[in-house]
Amino acid sequence: MNIYLTGLLWVGGAVIVTALLAFLIRKYGKGDDDIRDANNEASGGVFTIVAGLHAVLVAFILIALFDTVADAETASYTEADGLVAATWAGEAISPEVGDEVRSLSRAYSITVINDEWPAMREGEESSDTGWDQLDRLRKVVAEAPAEDSWRADRKTEAANQLWHVYQARQERLDAASGGVSAVMWFVLGIGTVLAVFLPLLFGSARTMRTHIIITCTLAATLTLLLYATYQLQNPFAGGADVTPEAFQAAVARFG
Repeated sequence: MNIYLTGLLWVGGAVIVTALLAFLIRKYGKGDDDIRDANNEASGGVFTIVAGLHAVLVAFILIALFDTVADAETASYTEADGLVAATWAGEAISPEVGDEVRSLSRAYSITVINDEWPAMREGEESSDTGWDQLDRLRKVVAEAPAEDSWRADRKTEAANQLWHVYQARQERLDAASGGVSAVMWFVLGIGTVLAVFLPLLFGSARTMRTHIIITCTLAATLTLLLYATYQLQNPFAGGADVTPEAFQAAVARFG
């Protein structure tokens, strides 16, 4: 289903439920309106604390998720660029080493695109194929003959680039296996319910329509934030959807 349509369904459902609850509470709730008005100040103080803490929590989570998405995309480009740089350095060592490094780098990139990226989108653990291919790359570079200082320098450069590839790969896989924990989702859900429920107790019957509009607006806003959190928790799926574009470009360079 389209991401925007899904978001509208989330928000629409929250608004309908909130409007129905607000109407029922205001129409059939027991208690004198003067008493309700007098309790608004006390209820407002509690709402300020609950909503404030909830807003801070949601803000921290969203900022962390935005950073994770940006880091995942950066790591993918660092990883792919490192492969290309290692291939160039390997070609400077000798034609044989260069051909083998290029072939292994291309195979690794295809594995990332065809096997690992779909697994990361589904939140599944990737196979060890990519690690094995990188290990073979490392051995090819480590065992390459360096007959002069220039080739030794290129060999060192290739090894350094492969180390950057290892680091970026680990960052990418960590980002795919991260997300928002079940405990945090529980806290976010309860916090949202409390933040919406407390305003339902405010006001008097004379302002029912305005009160329903206000509470529905609050529910819609908090639901949008929850939906954004849900869409960003996996950088390689949902609204973030970091693509393997960097590796596709690398494959094109490898030929």
